[in-house]
Amino acid sequence: MFRTAIAAFAVSVSLAFAQDQPPPEVTVANPVVKEIVEDDEFIGRFEAAARVELRARVSGYLEEVSFKDGSLVEAGDVLFQVDRRLFQSALLQAEAQVSTAEASLQFATEQLERAQALIGNGTVPQSVLDERQERFLAATGSLEQARQTLETAEINLGFSEVRAPISGRVDRTLVTPGNLVRADETILTTIVATDPVHFYFDIDERSFLAYSRDAQTRGAPLQEGAGGLEVVLSLSDERYGTFDGALDFSENRLDPNTGTMRVRAVVENPEGVLTPGLFGQVNIPGSLPYRGILLPDAAIVGDQNRQLVMSVDAEGNVIPIEVRPGPRLDGYRVIREGLTGEESVVIEGLIRARPGALVTPVMTELPPVADQ
Repeated sequence: MFRTAIAAFAVSVSLAFAQDQPPPEVTVANPVVKEIVEDDEFIGRFEAAARVELRARVSGYLEEVSFKDGSLVEAGDVLFQVDRRLFQSALLQAEAQVSTAEASLQFATEQLERAQALIGNGTVPQSVLDERQERFLAATGSLEQARQTLETAEINLGFSEVRAPISGRVDRTLVTPGNLVRADETILTTIVATDPVHFYFDIDERSFLAYSRDAQTRGAPLQEGAGGLEVVLSLSDERYGTFDGALDFSENRLDPNTGTMRVRAVVENPEGVLTPGLFGQVNIPGSLPYRGILLPDAAIVGDQNRQLVMSVDAEGNVIPIEVRPGPRLDGYRVIREGLTGEESVVIEGLIRARPGALVTPVMTELPPVADQ
């Protein structure tokens, strides 16, 4: 009996103490409301804007390599040297043939002129004039042929120096000096352009239709690069920051197997950070500008298949509101449905803000852009 009385007294004391305590404090704020453009995120891969497999255009033995593996080269730089002695000999022979053909043409011209002067007084018959006319035409043809042979010899001599057709980063040497290279067959190395680079990614059918609708509003079809729509790219290592790019191409049909379309962005790469083959992420404006409502991710809680935020009314009552979150923007989460922007939403102390509970709200103001 005595113990029961003691227990009842302790319960009454604790209830009285609890009634004297004020409701727990929570931090609340109004959502950030401003004009926004939603971003959509896609994963893709960087690829070189140009890639060349370098081959010799004449056959011969490789004599010299004039670059360091993995170095940057400029268009026109000599990278390989094929033994040029045979090509120099062919050039000299072609020059001699041109000289011989020029002398033959000169002699044929003089003979023709002499026959034309004598044909009038009957000194030479018509057959002699016709014969010298034929020799003149043959000499003219021989000279033209010799000149073409000379031009070919000059081209082959020039091709004995294998030059870089584009500027970029060269791969390792695939053929060492002393080996035989065959014209248009042997791959000597590869070169990839490093600035700018391309970024390829796939968008789904729903995104394609949405972008096409917005692109028509802007007057820039997606198939034509959406008029150079600006995008932002990033790498898996966020310490590199972001890179600005622009859409410039999309394929002319959706892949029937995957229901996606491949799109390309071009990105300036003056420092060479963006190496072909890297994975990256692209953020594309996914909507036209509109009045957006934003909240920190910490203010959103999950309840089975619903997403909720806890609002506090003027009396301090916690009221759950179902919302439909969107993408992240400026460090916040876009709230697409559920809020008007005038609610007082709990952003700290959610563990104390249970639905129907009474709390003491401490008002704060969210900055337009959250600290990243």
